Amino acid sequence: MNKDNSNLPGNQRDQRQKKARRLILMVSAVGLVLVIVVSLLPPIRSRIINRLSDLRTRIIYMIDPPAEAVFVPGEHQNLETMVAATLNAFTPSPTMETTPTATLERTATPFPSTTPTITPTPLPEIIDLGDKVTYVHQHGRWNYCGPANLTMALKYWGWEGNRDQVAEVIKPGPIDPKLDYIARTKVDKNVMPYEMVNYVVDYTDYNAFSRYGGNIELVKNFLANGYPVLIEKGYFEFSSISNSVAWMGHYLFITGYNETEGYLIVQDAYLQDKDGNFIGKNYHVSYEDFITEWRFFNYLFMLVYPPEEEAKIFELLGPWSDTDWANRHALDIANQEITQLDGLAEYFAWYNKGTSHVQLYEYVDAAFAYDYAFLLYEGLTEEERPWRNLWYQTGPYFAYYYSARYQDVINLANTTLENISEPTLEESFYWRGMARLAIGENGNAVEDFRESVRLNPNFGPGWAMLEQLGVGP
Repeated sequence: MNKDNSNLPGNQRDQRQKKARRLILMVSAVGLVLVIVVSLLPPIRSRIINRLSDLRTRIIYMIDPPAEAVFVPGEHQNLETMVAATLNAFTPSPTMETTPTATLERTATPFPSTTPTITPTPLPEIIDLGDKVTYVHQHGRWNYCGPANLTMALKYWGWEGNRDQVAEVIKPGPIDPKLDYIARTKVDKNVMPYEMVNYVVDYTDYNAFSRYGGNIELVKNFLANGYPVLIEKGYFEFSSISNSVAWMGHYLFITGYNETEGYLIVQDAYLQDKDGNFIGKNYHVSYEDFITEWRFFNYLFMLVYPPEEEAKIFELLGPWSDTDWANRHALDIANQEITQLDGLAEYFAWYNKGTSHVQLYEYVDAAFAYDYAFLLYEGLTEEERPWRNLWYQTGPYFAYYYSARYQDVINLANTTLENISEPTLEESFYWRGMARLAIGENGNAVEDFRESVRLNPNFGPGWAMLEQLGVGP
């Protein structure tokens, strides 16, 4: 029953109204305190921060779409002429008597074979190692395909660890007492192949290595002998954050093939159906789709294995056991694909050419290849542009820095860091710091090195530069 205050004397009505207002204020204050207290609890605070971060990212990408940003190298004026000369050098001469023309490649030959024979014996039509696989998904964490896939590769051989143990080392995130572990790992956008290899060698009883320039026959040969393979690939996916279909990098664990139907069997840590069910276990990928997406990372592959298997592993590797040969072979593939492909595929062929030159310490040649790749990038539609590429493949920094093109290093790092909702790429800060140091901007360089180790406390190159300069973090 509601109380009617209309018949009360004025002073009593005023007192009751004041009490009611005080009560409302007290309840509101208590509620506000509870909200603040609850929000300070790490799990709640982390969720609030994540949602605010996602909202901030959506707004930034809506106002300033990342695909619109284009890096223009400082030495691009004569690129078209130089590229035409390079492509002519790849074309076989019509007569044997013609004097050979000097090219950018010291050992390249026109249209090299990209599929050297791996084994003289035929492989089985079907191989499936799935019964030994412990499927590990990447969900419930941020940017976890590296830790998830490496965990699967290790567990195949009996390792008893988990994905978080891997991530604590290879993507620890910044040390911030205000953030829980999951929120910290969101900051780290990518794990490099060398970080995964180093983790296996330094933190487990197993061995690992990576190579460029692989092919499906090599992968199938490993599978047929009981060795699953890790690869890095690119793909297009709708992102609710940027509200667009965009290119991104991804790791895959390959555990089988079906030659009759032409597909590989992979463990995809990411895939879910519309109901949120994990569908990446024993997923089938056609050879054609696999090659298209593998090309985006210069046909990089990794092996994880027990030390006692090393002799067999390197026997199966054949010429790929020689790192220099593998890099030269990857360069041959890129040179061939440059003459055959167009659009996005041609961009990546030139990018792969640059990556291979970097691996061979041919930095001027690498810089030229990257220059032309960036020119092709500008000609792609915004929907095609792989604007995240420098998150994963940092070869241009090596090429420009060791070609003494320090301003290009700085400009590329600025473009990359400004093209992300919050600048969280330790490699870009590191290389910008190196270039700034080279041109005498010591103070700015130190700040970049400090930021690189703040973002990733396990980032060795940043720590090495701080130590060399005699400064702390």
